[in-house]
Amino acid sequence: MQRKRMKDTTMNMTAGNPVKLILIFSVPLLIGNIFQQFYNLADSIIVGRFINADALAAIGVTASLTFLFFAICNGFGSGGGIIVSQSFGRGDTKEVKNCIANTGYIMICLPLAVGILAFALSRPLLRLLETPENIFEDSLVYLRLMCVGLLFVSVYNYISSMMRALGDSRTPLYFLIFTCILNALLDLLFVCVLKQGIWGAGIATLISQFVSNILCLAYAFKFNEYFKFDKSDLRLNKIILIRTVKLGVPLSLQFSLIAISCMALQRVVNAFGAVTVAAFTATSRIEQIIHQPYQTLSAALATFCGQNYGARKNDRVIDGYHKTFWMMVIFTAVMVPVIQLFARQIAGLFVEETDVIEMSAEAMRITSYFYICLGIIYVVRGILNGLGDAFFALLNGIIEVIGRFFVPIMMTAVPAIGLWGIWWSVGIVWLLSGLTAWMRYIYKKRMLN
Repeated sequence: MQRKRMKDTTMNMTAGNPVKLILIFSVPLLIGNIFQQFYNLADSIIVGRFINADALAAIGVTASLTFLFFAICNGFGSGGGIIVSQSFGRGDTKEVKNCIANTGYIMICLPLAVGILAFALSRPLLRLLETPENIFEDSLVYLRLMCVGLLFVSVYNYISSMMRALGDSRTPLYFLIFTCILNALLDLLFVCVLKQGIWGAGIATLISQFVSNILCLAYAFKFNEYFKFDKSDLRLNKIILIRTVKLGVPLSLQFSLIAISCMALQRVVNAFGAVTVAAFTATSRIEQIIHQPYQTLSAALATFCGQNYGARKNDRVIDGYHKTFWMMVIFTAVMVPVIQLFARQIAGLFVEETDVIEMSAEAMRITSYFYICLGIIYVVRGILNGLGDAFFALLNGIIEVIGRFFVPIMMTAVPAIGLWGIWWSVGIVWLLSGLTAWMRYIYKKRMLN
């Protein structure tokens, strides 16, 4: 029974068929990511239909800020996960446990500091975003509740990162599904039954995060041998802390810069009016779903490469990358014609207005030409994250910021292109990031050979 439990909580990816291992690891991740996207839609429907459109807008206003706060913290969890996967690949159980413990110290202290600071700055930050007065107070309430819950989200994501680094992608899926269902039920209770409005929606999210956090911690400490520490495992390790920070800072900056760049692009979109904003929102939701297989392959490849790089099996690292690359190419070859042929029908699932549907459909056709670039970004990011290449994470974030700040302005200024420059710029940024990622991979591959 003990052997079975250990097998359920880890996966050694340093031996066996790379494709089989990556797919086994990927499937639970993909299910979880898609489940999360559908939950987000359901959450929006509950708030929008049972409170009002202003409440939905109030939550939407806080999205970029909460993403920024989470990004600052989660980058360090991802950095610790890279070190754990490499140590696990080497078979160094002691270092794995010590790294899990030391990353945990960071993931408790950092969210507390960021959460307190963000709570104090919530009002001026919302003013900086020029939040409309009619939704300002609701936005403030919701944002502050998310600041309180930052510790819960960060610790949950930290535990999930550690489990995935050990090859366990199924356990985080179970807790993600539980969290989403609990959150939806609590939304219905607080919003629909108790009529608590935006405050109720925030409290529902807070409670579900807290409960899932406690259960996830309890599961890890009870069933995962790598979370069963002795005193030596819990000691502060200066070397591991420095390595985690060196990886965590660039990853946090990457996520944060991407969040800021998205805010810059949104400002350009807003200048073209309500129909364009609605079309951009619809295409963004669709693209979030399309991103999921790419993100899943990237996460699976990061763990695969991290373990094999730690085990000094560089030939398997390169082999795993190539096989994942071709899986990405096959998926892209299927998705592009589907979008080209059925763009209008897909857009119609999200909106009803004809003019928005037509604009969304054409926009999706434009960005679909660049899906291969998007796939390259994710696959290369996976292998480079697994190798612990902190420089690329920062470089990738800088490229996206520069691209989203300047390319949309230049493209939309061309009379023959106009508002379509919004979506052409999205594709061009993917192209620039993809080329940068590819060049960085070629450089790192020489070091592996």
